[in-house]
Amino acid sequence: MSKYTPFGVNYYSLLGLHPQASNQEIRRAYRELSKRYHPDTTDLPEAIAKAKFQQINEAYATLVNSEKRLEYDQKIRRLYIDDLSQRVSFYNRNSSSYLDSQDRPLSAGELFALLIIGITLICCLLIAITIGLIRPELTIQPIQPPGNQFIEIKHSL
Repeated sequence: MSKYTPFGVNYYSLLGLHPQASNQEIRRAYRELSKRYHPDTTDLPEAIAKAKFQQINEAYATLVNSEKRLEYDQKIRRLYIDDLSQRVSFYNRNSSSYLDSQDRPLSAGELFALLIIGITLICCLLIAITIGLIRPELTIQPIQPPGNQFIEIKHSL
């Protein structure tokens, strides 16, 4: 899951956790971050520290409660899938002005590849014709056994 959801930073990334994290891991991450961003113990400006601390508290309260966490996970999946489907539909809509993906002009690289293939074919044909003209003609003669020897087969009853 990405750090940013369609509605902002998700709670898992805010606490630096994997979506499969246990309650113990959630508590540990919350304690560390709350010490770091508590308005009384941080060097950050008070407004920034309060906002960050409130986000951490909200994330912790949601993720530590199993019912709220289940609802949150379903909400994130729904929003993530909706956002992904919108991006895919936008890409498919704007990806090409041609109706059929095969109905498009050839790119410069494709034209160059066709040129090389054509030149290779012509060179092969010229080599084959040249070799055929230079070599003496071969005649095919039937193979005859040496001498007129006949094999006699005897049948015995």
